[in-house]
Amino acid sequence: MQGAFGDIVVLDLSRALAGPHAAQMLGDLGARVIKVEHPDGGDESRGWGPPFVGPEGDISTYFLAANRNKLSIALDLKSAEGRDLVERLVRQSDVLVENFRTGVLDRLGFSVERLHELNPRLVVLSITGFGHDGPEGGRPGYDQIAQGEAGLMSLTGPSSAEPYRVGASIADLLAGIHGAYGVAAALYERTRTGRGKVVRTSLLAAVTGVHSYHGTAWTVGGRVPGAGGNHHASIAPYGAFRCADGMIQIAVANEGQWRKVAALLGIDPEDPRYAANRERFTHRDELIADMEKALAARDRGHWLAALGGLGVPAGAIRSIDEVYAWEQTRSQGLVVTVDHPVLGPVELPGPPLRFDGEPPREHTAPPALGQHGDEVLAWLEERER
Repeated sequence: MQGAFGDIVVLDLSRALAGPHAAQMLGDLGARVIKVEHPDGGDESRGWGPPFVGPEGDISTYFLAANRNKLSIALDLKSAEGRDLVERLVRQSDVLVENFRTGVLDRLGFSVERLHELNPRLVVLSITGFGHDGPEGGRPGYDQIAQGEAGLMSLTGPSSAEPYRVGASIADLLAGIHGAYGVAAALYERTRTGRGKVVRTSLLAAVTGVHSYHGTAWTVGGRVPGAGGNHHASIAPYGAFRCADGMIQIAVANEGQWRKVAALLGIDPEDPRYAANRERFTHRDELIADMEKALAARDRGHWLAALGGLGVPAGAIRSIDEVYAWEQTRSQGLVVTVDHPVLGPVELPGPPLRFDGEPPREHTAPPALGQHGDEVLAWLEERER
């Protein structure tokens, strides 16, 4: 497969979501990704569902989401034969991805020191729940636990009394994204130094790293942010509003946009309560009520067309099936078709990056457990020669 990482080999020892997502991103960029799975069941996400699909109803759509563009081999890291094969693969790899609990890889005989003895050029991506060190560095961590511990749930939901998890496994996915970003930086640095290094991130770091203005509201402003439902924490009007047949979203980020929205809805833009963002936010409940009173007169289609004509950011709230049917989604390469060994041609969510001048890339389906054992061994023997 072509791509920026077309000459990079990734040894993926990770499972579930954060590590596999990072490795999948590297595979999307052209890397050869060799996924190592235990012979007894493989990656635990193969058992996560519903929904399950396939003739036997045993293929997890969860697993399909994080493992495109990978080769699968089945081996037991606790066996002498398995450890020997991993050592051989480490010598031929550029990147190793792992998301074991702190200390597990060491106990298996693959400490960072040992990995770099085998291959000084190896970049190691290590993803943990709460960090590899510190007073709670050894804690196990799954996505929802990290969302709560890292404050995200306190910002999400209708009010601070009802914290909600984000619907997607955002801590895992962000950790994977940050991990892949760190790997890219380490590989670039290796072109100068000739040596690999360890890249560390965690679910805690990933979520804390995207607090953005919520973080500075506390660290600089001394205010603890709370959940604001479907409205922005600092900007008004910016959120979801009811109209005649449902809800639309309107995002007003500057005064010019506010004057257009006010004129459209028959609201005085110079009303002292609404004259500037600071005042609009202070009187946000009154503003929402005034806007929804006007919006109730017409349906979503009318208001979206009117707001679009004014250049004001606005949008529908689509269900997942509507997103994948939307021509704009498909035009951006965000749906790809792969040929699965059991399911045949299936559509998967596509990679979020495109590169000018490159033709659309062919992607390979998430593998069956151990599907590429012979192929990987043949490739390894050729590399060793």
